[in-house]
Amino acid sequence: MVSIVVGFFGMIGALLRYELSDIGLWQGTTFPIGTLLCNLIGCLVLGWFNQSIKRSEKIHTNIKIGISTGLIGSFTTFSTFSVETIELFQKHHVSLGILYILVSLIGGWCFVFLGDKLGQRKHREVSQ
Repeated sequence: MVSIVVGFFGMIGALLRYELSDIGLWQGTTFPIGTLLCNLIGCLVLGWFNQSIKRSEKIHTNIKIGISTGLIGSFTTFSTFSVETIELFQKHHVSLGILYILVSLIGGWCFVFLGDKLGQRKHREVSQ
């Protein structure tokens, strides 16, 4: 049942992200303002959700998971990364928090670069 709830809320989050991510096109800029807004709004909402709604016993657990993992998770994964980093620091795992930040950023960039190169290579093979 929880998978259905996560999928339902995930659909809503994905649609919201799609609509908001086009804002940069509306403004005529190359800066990814829509994605930035998705990430920042997602961080704000997930931070608030984790401290207020998630602790409430009035809302069913499946709905809480649907909102956090489905809605906010599909809206942005950056918010989850940010919350997990804050939790590491709050639990006094400063070294792990810093490591998580560095590996996430540098690793993310490296994997995007690798994926880009693999895609270019595959494209060259297909064109020949």
